Amino acid sequence: MELTIILTTYNWPESLLLALHSIEKQTTLPSEVIIADDGSDFKTEKLVTKYKKKSKLKIIHSWQKDIGFRVARSRNLAVLKSTGDYIILIDGDMILHPNFVKDHVVNAEEGFFVQGSRVFLSEKQTKNVIKENKINFSFFSPGLKNRKNSIHSNFFSRVFSRKNNSLKSIKSCNMGFFKEDFLKINGFNNDFEGWGREDSEFIVRMYNSGIYRKNIHFNAIQFHLWHKESSRSLMAKNNIILNDSINNVSKWCENGINSVERNES
Repeated sequence: MELTIILTTYNWPESLLLALHSIEKQTTLPSEVIIADDGSDFKTEKLVTKYKKKSKLKIIHSWQKDIGFRVARSRNLAVLKSTGDYIILIDGDMILHPNFVKDHVVNAEEGFFVQGSRVFLSEKQTKNVIKENKINFSFFSPGLKNRKNSIHSNFFSRVFSRKNNSLKSIKSCNMGFFKEDFLKINGFNNDFEGWGREDSEFIVRMYNSGIYRKNIHFNAIQFHLWHKESSRSLMAKNNIILNDSINNVSKWCENGINSVERNES
């Protein structure tokens, strides 16, 4: 199975560097890494260009103009450039457990998307991690807020992982799915601008199309660097789009990956 990691980023090259390092150290390497860049300045481009020269990874820098928070469109654009059969979404403020990709591959199943878990780092620990270029953590590492999520255990994962159709705790920063399932619902809805709800609405259409959820615990672990919260100023508008998809039992969005393809061609 050809596997693509799509990594979102915006003007935080220090965090992006750690995320790339953690991908490089995976026990199972992806076929490619596509950086879905929502309009970062030259510092990120400089970092990516430098990193690509020395990395064993196939890295593609997918950039779009900065006209506000447009992560839905940024991910669609990255998927257009992907060649993998299976896609794992992560964010650029995530450091991956060494078995993260392997866990996603093992848990991939037709008819399902995979939802992994994350561990939150404190503000102090995040500053130390960036300063020390640290990408390895354990249950005993300082500054972990929900420490039990850092336990990696295949046995516990088999016991505690569940399948359901809930929208609770949907996290597109740690999500795996087959590319054909993504294309079947026309990807993310580009109408979402500003932080919030684009991932939940995406999953509503997945559910309505017969693709359900696997919650993975004690596997597919990532460590979330602390940062200030994004603005919620457009949340009310985004909630309306989400509720429309729920009420209309939508399987398709009109302004999705097809619209990005037309504009890019």
